[in-house]
Amino acid sequence: MLIHPQIDPVALQLGPLAVHWYGLTYLAAFALFFALGARRLKHLPFAQLPQWTRQDVEDILFLGVLGVVLGGRIGYCLFYKPGYYAAHPLEVFAVWQGGMSFHGGMLGVMASMVWFARTRDRPFLQVMDFVAPCVPTGLAAGRIGNFINGELWGRLADPTLPWAMVFRGAGDAPRHPSQIYQFLMEGVLLFVLLWLYARKPRAQGQVAFAFLFGYGVFRFVAEYFREPDAHLGILSLGMSMGQWLCVPMIVLGAFFWFWCGRSEPRAR
Repeated sequence: MLIHPQIDPVALQLGPLAVHWYGLTYLAAFALFFALGARRLKHLPFAQLPQWTRQDVEDILFLGVLGVVLGGRIGYCLFYKPGYYAAHPLEVFAVWQGGMSFHGGMLGVMASMVWFARTRDRPFLQVMDFVAPCVPTGLAAGRIGNFINGELWGRLADPTLPWAMVFRGAGDAPRHPSQIYQFLMEGVLLFVLLWLYARKPRAQGQVAFAFLFGYGVFRFVAEYFREPDAHLGILSLGMSMGQWLCVPMIVLGAFFWFWCGRSEPRAR
């Protein structure tokens, strides 16, 4: 049985300025997106589309950051604590208190990409096909931040499990290090599968919907090992809020992947 290392959440203290590890993982996520986006410009069909340039990667990253932060925060308030924030609306802006939702962040990114597609006169699904393979590494970085902070720990685990871990603030019982599970599944594995899948010509939209389906499946599985939010617990059908939010992702991802696949792969 392992003990979660007591890692100081502050990576660097410069006078009154504290640089947190979690903030650094966000910076790593954005840097990885930019590097992969620049690489993606060399892949088909984007290498054959002269309108796609490095400036587009920079603009998508800027808009994506806004979408992640605003959507993630609003999504958390609406999905996880709607009653509380309805009674304390000003605390919606208190992002330093924590509280971000991946599903809300995803909707925020999609909204920002709608704006990008319209202002650049690009097909929305073409934009999402470009973005999707560059996202999982950022998710992986975020889960490392969760692990460093010792937050979002897993459910109770068998003490004989070699990697069962005791987390500070979660009692003395061993738990699943669910942050690492999510790092491996939603981050590393999803990235490898999606990056390889996107290297070959696909019908427009198939790469984006493969991400939607893949993330939904991996997150749904990971939720069986992750401790549900204390104020929500397990909901109907024995599923957590995270799992319920993944259900439409899985269904819509699979449906539209098949729907897009009815057309022949082509330059987009």
